[in-house]
Amino acid sequence: MNLHEFFIVCPLVFLAGFVDAIAGGGGLISLPAYMFAGVPVHNAIATNKLSSATGTAVSTWHLVKSRCVDLFLVPGTVACAFVGSIAGANLALIISDKVLKTVLVFVLPVVAFCVLRDKDLKPVIPEGFTRKKQYLIMAACSFVIGIYDGFYGPGTGTFLLLTFTKLGKLDMEKATGNVKVVNLTSNISALITFILAGKILWVLGLSASIFSIAGHYLGAHMVVKNGVKVIKPIILLVLVLLMIKIILGI
Repeated sequence: MNLHEFFIVCPLVFLAGFVDAIAGGGGLISLPAYMFAGVPVHNAIATNKLSSATGTAVSTWHLVKSRCVDLFLVPGTVACAFVGSIAGANLALIISDKVLKTVLVFVLPVVAFCVLRDKDLKPVIPEGFTRKKQYLIMAACSFVIGIYDGFYGPGTGTFLLLTFTKLGKLDMEKATGNVKVVNLTSNISALITFILAGKILWVLGLSASIFSIAGHYLGAHMVVKNGVKVIKPIILLVLVLLMIKIILGI
């Protein structure tokens, strides 16, 4: 293992953790960092999952402690995302991801426009919108986006954040916290798989984990302190990065 890998991976993983804690999409930065450093693709995916999972655990815990998680919604969203992810992974075995990428090229500009149009991203709660309806809507969103996560993946946290606020009518802070809980579940399940497969580069992964934890901690602190002021521009950044990734095929 070369020293240059640490100098490339660790700072970018810190940045990825910061972005991911605020609006999701940190994998758009961290995974390419591992690959740019010359780590073989399967090891890069596995080792990235180690550093992102440890960082996500820290930001999730910080948001739970700060009461930025709606615990009532956790069981349904976590379970549905888990089942959806399994379904998406199996779907990826029979359908080319080129189909999904083509769809996203048209969808992403629309999503970005909606974010720009909404000045404060505060949900407007319609009359008769009950907690039961909110629970069912968010569980359904978690299932559908879970399929996307298992099938393709990049930007999952951002899409969850947008649907939790727009459709689930959660305020941005609570939505960010609940997204972290859902993401942590999928990260842990994937991490166990990679550990059993023996694909993780432990020295690099644990070193990067320290930087990921720092980035996630700082990002979660920014969410609690500054709320939407920080979240909105980060969402737009993630959407732009995802569009670039799809168009360039990286």
